[in-house]
Amino acid sequence: MTRHYDQIIVIDIECTCWERAVPAGQENEIIEIGICRLKPATGERIEKRSIIVKPERSTVSPFCTELTSLTQQQVDAGIPFAEACAILEKEYKTRQRVWASYGDFDRQQFEKQCRDRGIKYPFSPSHLNIKTLFTLIQGLRHDISMAQAMERLNLTLEGRHHRGDDDAWNAAQMLHLILTARKEPKPT
Repeated sequence: MTRHYDQIIVIDIECTCWERAVPAGQENEIIEIGICRLKPATGERIEKRSIIVKPERSTVSPFCTELTSLTQQQVDAGIPFAEACAILEKEYKTRQRVWASYGDFDRQQFEKQCRDRGIKYPFSPSHLNIKTLFTLIQGLRHDISMAQAMERLNLTLEGRHHRGDDDAWNAAQMLHLILTARKEPKPT
């Protein structure tokens, strides 16, 4: 399979969530896939897209709506998870491109949901964890939230935090800064 290095596909997902424990008979499920295509050579963010996914095994809680702004009615009009995975693979060539997310949750959730539903995993094994890269480059002792990282980089969060498309857009900007960070040479 030919690898493509012209873009990094930055992903941010939103899942069903609850203020406390997961209710009996429900589970965390992807309800939004935010996508931003980043040209690593230039830092150009090409596209911002939201794919709304209809959950099969859970409902949107009031807490989840407050956090993400997504309602049960909106996700009920979404597409099946398998169809969303097919879009990623076909339109974004995610099995041939490097992809990134802020943290490992997105990768782990995709792996789990694909495994549980018998759906082909839509991504290549080339995953960049932006949170880990940021933590290492900043010399931090522990990782911090995306909003805190953006603030530390003097970047303004664009759009609504905890919406997939906006968070993917913001994470792509942060990733470009991390990839192009230059340290001053040490005096000789």
